[in-house]
Amino acid sequence: MTRVIGLDVSKSSVSCCLLSEKPHNPREFYYECRFYKFECNPTGLTGLRNLKADVALLEPTGVNYSRFWVEHLTRAGVEVRFVGHKQLRNYRENHLGLPDKDDDADSLALACYQFDYGTDLSRFVQVRDRIVSRIRELVLRSNHLSRIRSPIINRVRQDLAWQFPEIALVHSVSKVPGQVPLMWGWLAGERESKKYDRLYKESAGLGLTDSVKFHAQRICSIHREKETITSELLELLNNERFKSYREVFQKFNFGDRLQAVIISQIFPLENFLGEDGKPIIKIRKGRKSGNPTKRHLSLRRFQKALGVAPSQESSGDISKSKVSGGSAICRRSLWQWVFSAVEPARRRTNPLLKELGMFLDQEKAAGKPVKLVRMRVAVKAVKILFRSLTTHDRVVD
Repeated sequence: MTRVIGLDVSKSSVSCCLLSEKPHNPREFYYECRFYKFECNPTGLTGLRNLKADVALLEPTGVNYSRFWVEHLTRAGVEVRFVGHKQLRNYRENHLGLPDKDDDADSLALACYQFDYGTDLSRFVQVRDRIVSRIRELVLRSNHLSRIRSPIINRVRQDLAWQFPEIALVHSVSKVPGQVPLMWGWLAGERESKKYDRLYKESAGLGLTDSVKFHAQRICSIHREKETITSELLELLNNERFKSYREVFQKFNFGDRLQAVIISQIFPLENFLGEDGKPIIKIRKGRKSGNPTKRHLSLRRFQKALGVAPSQESSGDISKSKVSGGSAICRRSLWQWVFSAVEPARRRTNPLLKELGMFLDQEKAAGKPVKLVRMRVAVKAVKILFRSLTTHDRVVD
């Protein structure tokens, strides 16, 4: 008899429902069921382990909150599965008819979900292995650091505009690993520079304050942390399993960070393919034409994972298509790649980039909005990427 627990994770606790079979009437069972609540402490962990579950189901939400429970459950030999937010909501409301959403209702729905769909792995969210999970974590941390660094730099530049205006707009970068950019290092008191000493001595500004120094120290600290993240990402990307993926990425001139972002979303590619290892394509009757139409299901899921799958919105005579859902970080990174590696004519260094560049130029010449054009180029590139990956010999586990 399989013991299943559904877990609804909160910031410092988890609500649990333990089932050995699906209740005949989940709505009535909700009022009779014994729900458990465990805190994030040794006592809570002991209580969870004492349930002696075989399978645990969670939503993939609050990665930092759920990580505590997932790690301890895995160590205890419990199989952990994730159910998508949308799938669980529809299942809870439409299939089980449970009352308004609360932690207990979610945990009961998660436990019931295993008994209805446990044998169909496509019903569950992809579970990444440790290396891919670590890559994803590093990508998110790097993105967070970039977000918090920008307002600090902007604040310093505003102060420099009246304290030391001669360097207020200087774009200082470091090309030496392990060394902070010269200007920020000088402002922070971490690096010496005769150039900045001389400029400051002759400056028309009102003089530097401690606030600028403290902000510069924060910028240097963030720079070092990002360097540490970049170094670990490169080490992880050099794993043999990613070799063939990266060979394909080279054709697109993807940078290391973009490669890491994409791998964190699509590895292994087999998750998008059928049992025969080929893309899933189904023939269905067209809703409007009535004619047999090919549905490229694998490609669609691949695009969705990378955040560039178009969704259709129709109402009356109005029909719109927009890109939504999927990884926002990946969508933004692809957009930046188009802006920096495809749009400049000098960066089109191979036939693939020239093809994408020509498409971009044609779309621009047709008078279409630049933002729309860049996103259409990203969508086209992702389609080519999927085709390239599925025809390339991959190294897998």
